[in-house]
Amino acid sequence: MTQANQSSVSEFFLLGFSRQPQQQRLLFVFFLSMYLATFLGNLLIILAISIDSRLHTPMYFFLSNLSFVDVCFSSTTVPKMLANILSSQSISFIDCLTQMYFFIVFTDMDNFLLAVMAYDRFVAICHPLHYTTKMTHLLCALMVSGSWILALLNALLHTLLMARLSFCADNTIHHFFCDISALLRLSCSDTYLNEMMILIEGALIMIIPLVCILISYICITCAVLRVPSTQGKWKAFSTCGSHLAVVSLFYGTIIAVYFNPSSSHSAETDSAATVLYTVVTPMLNPFIYSLRNKDIKGALAKVISRKFFSVQQ
Repeated sequence: MTQANQSSVSEFFLLGFSRQPQQQRLLFVFFLSMYLATFLGNLLIILAISIDSRLHTPMYFFLSNLSFVDVCFSSTTVPKMLANILSSQSISFIDCLTQMYFFIVFTDMDNFLLAVMAYDRFVAICHPLHYTTKMTHLLCALMVSGSWILALLNALLHTLLMARLSFCADNTIHHFFCDISALLRLSCSDTYLNEMMILIEGALIMIIPLVCILISYICITCAVLRVPSTQGKWKAFSTCGSHLAVVSLFYGTIIAVYFNPSSSHSAETDSAATVLYTVVTPMLNPFIYSLRNKDIKGALAKVISRKFFSVQQ
C-alpha cells in the first residue's frame, strides 16, 4: 500500500439525515434539545454525587463515571452533526479517524461500566453482609481504570487498522459521523482483516460484559424471589427492569449495526439505530439510574437550592 493511495482522500463529506432545509431545521432543534438534556442531566448527577458525602459509595462512584462517559459519548458525535446541519458537511481524514477513535473509546466505556454496575448490584443484593469488604475503594478504582485501559487500546487497534486502508474516489459517508462500518464501505482496499477484528475481537469486547450482566441479573432475580415482602420484590424487579431495558437498547443496536456483514447494512437503518445508543441512551441514563433514586433526588435538591441562594446573594 502506497502513501499516495492513503492520501488520495484528504476529507470526507457527512450526509447526515436529510438535505431538505425544513427537515434540517427540525433535526437541529431536536438533536440540540436532546444534547442539552444529556449534558445538563449527567452534569447534575456528577455534581450531586461529588457534593453529597452520603453518595461516596461504590454504586454512585460508578454512576458518576457513567455520567461523565455519557457526556463525552454524546459530545463526540452530536456537536459535529449540529455544525454540519448549519454549515459545511466536510471533515478531514485525520479528524474523521480521531472522531472514530473517541467514539469507540466511549462506546467501550459505556459497555464496561454497565457490566461493572451490574456486578456491584449483584454483590449488594446477593452478598449484602460482605459488600463493604468486597467492593473496596481499591477494587472500584481498579475496575474503572482497567476499563479505561481496555477501551483505549481497543480503539487504538481499530483506528490503526482503519488508517492502513486506501480511500480512492468516493468520499461521501452516508452517516452523521465517522462510523467504522460506514468507512469500511468506502475503502477501495481489502477490508477482510478489519471486518474479522470487528467480528472476533470486537465481539469479545461487547459480548463478555453482556454475558456478565445477564448472569448478574439472573442471580439477582433468584435472590429477589426469596424475599418474602411483595413490595420489596416489586421494587427490585422495577429497578432491574429499567437497567435491562437500557442494556437491551444499547447492546441490541450495536450488535445489529456492527456484527453483521457490511454488505447487509442499510445506511438509513444504521443511522437510525446508531442514534438510539449515541443520543437517546445517554439522555435517558440520568432518569433511569438516578432521578428515580431518593438519595440522588435529595442531593440534586441541595445542589439546585445552593445555586439558587448563591445567585440571590
